[in-house]
Amino acid sequence: KSLEIAGFKSFAKKASLEFTTSIAGIVGPNGSGKSNVAEAFRFVLGEQSIKSMRGKRTEDLIWNGSQTAPRANRASVKLSFDNSSQHGRPRLFDIDFDTVTLERIIHRDSSSEYLLNGSPVRLKDILEMLSKAHIGASGHHIISQGEADRILSVNPRERKSMIEEALGLKIYHYKKEESLRKLEKT
Repeated sequence: KSLEIAGFKSFAKKASLEFTTSIAGIVGPNGSGKSNVAEAFRFVLGEQSIKSMRGKRTEDLIWNGSQTAPRANRASVKLSFDNSSQHGRPRLFDIDFDTVTLERIIHRDSSSEYLLNGSPVRLKDILEMLSKAHIGASGHHIISQGEADRILSVNPRERKSMIEEALGLKIYHYKKEESLRKLEKT
């Protein structure tokens, strides 16, 4: 439904994008922030690699200030999904809300928060929910500049991981890893 970005990379002030059709395109000249919008999607969906978002450390993702807008102390990205079950379509997420809003907030001290409809949750909860809905944070869902070449040039293990995520198998990997950790602990 919408994407709200505040203090993230080149977005000093809050910017909102509304998606009213099933396909949306972001077009603009070089340097206008198109890649930052794609990275905002990846960020809110749980991307952990700062490098894949063209940064070296967490602080690089927060607006650093200019002559017209002061430096931000935090960055937040909020993504809202239509979760209604209209026209015989099942809910996207197994949550009893017509709108599901994910929010990720990072601070200059590198602390991070994840919110689901305004309530604090763990990254693990977000990733599990997204996996069940076949939505992932990796580049095969959001093919940004250079990603097509990356998909073709990665090693077989990474390519397998991308395909498994696209097929919705990541949820089972998470469950297996968690079970193995519990077994190890026991």
